[in-house]
Amino acid sequence: MKIREANVKDAKLIASIISESNKDVAVTFNLNQDNNPKHPSFCSSDWVEADFERGEEYFLYEDRAYSVACVAFENPRLGVGYLNRLSVLSEHRRQGIGEALVQHVIQYAKTKKITRVSIGIIAEHHKLKNWYLKLGFVEGNIKTFPHLPFDVQYLHYII
Repeated sequence: MKIREANVKDAKLIASIISESNKDVAVTFNLNQDNNPKHPSFCSSDWVEADFERGEEYFLYEDRAYSVACVAFENPRLGVGYLNRLSVLSEHRRQGIGEALVQHVIQYAKTKKITRVSIGIIAEHHKLKNWYLKLGFVEGNIKTFPHLPFDVQYLHYII
């Protein structure tokens, strides 16, 4: 098992992992193309390619040369880091893969002199929030966006 840096040639694979990994969330929170077309469960390779063009970096978790999870890291300005699109295929969950990817991003952020890594999740996704809290993240603000059918809970990790 290893974590490797992805590149734009991996866009289709990454999109597939993100989409497949987030389908259960879409079902749980009644999300669809009409009420949330940008939800990760609808991720396409075009989205991932646009992320790469914006400077977002992706990492893939490989188990025997088969990619089973991914995470994105964004560094939009000096000192600011975002953990995005953490996605683990359902049959590979509860094996420490998500935690390994989060720790990878935190260690990577340190190399870029980032002192705080932020994330945003569905505010009502209590199971996910508790998981991040267990990893050392701290709750931040909850924000309502008119274009989203849910509130967003921000969390951050102080490095």
